[in-house]
Amino acid sequence: MYIHPLADVKSKNIGQDTKIWQFCIVLEKAVIGKNCNICAHVLIENDVIIGDNVTIKSGVQLWDGIRIEDNVFIGPNVTFTNDLYPRSKKYPEKFLQTVVKKGASIGANATILPGITIGENAMIAAGSIVTKDVPANKLYKNKTIVEIKDIEANLWD
Repeated sequence: MYIHPLADVKSKNIGQDTKIWQFCIVLEKAVIGKNCNICAHVLIENDVIIGDNVTIKSGVQLWDGIRIEDNVFIGPNVTFTNDLYPRSKKYPEKFLQTVVKKGASIGANATILPGITIGENAMIAAGSIVTKDVPANKLYKNKTIVEIKDIEANLWD
């Protein structure tokens, strides 16, 4: 495990070979699996579980209730939310749980609304606003779900 000296990591629940880079904040009860790469400027709250082999690029905040399974890629500046009706100084009894299933990828600047499940191997196009569950092996692009026919093809046309 490597923790950059400029990171503020309170959790002891971090797997072997995980790297946490500068200016990250990881709260005490967060769980991070092995062989993860947590890039600079990432915030991870207490009620967050991250699986193995996960990459989280810079500028991502993982709020309470987020679950990230194994082999997930989260692009730069992806925005997760955990409260459908946020108000200053008013908190729900329990935050909604958002689950990103094994092998899924989320492109840069996507916004994920709370309570969403992103299926195994699903792909979220950059800049998308995810408002509903995304089935396994599907591409979610600009509020629509399209089938991934060939992962090697250019999916962004």
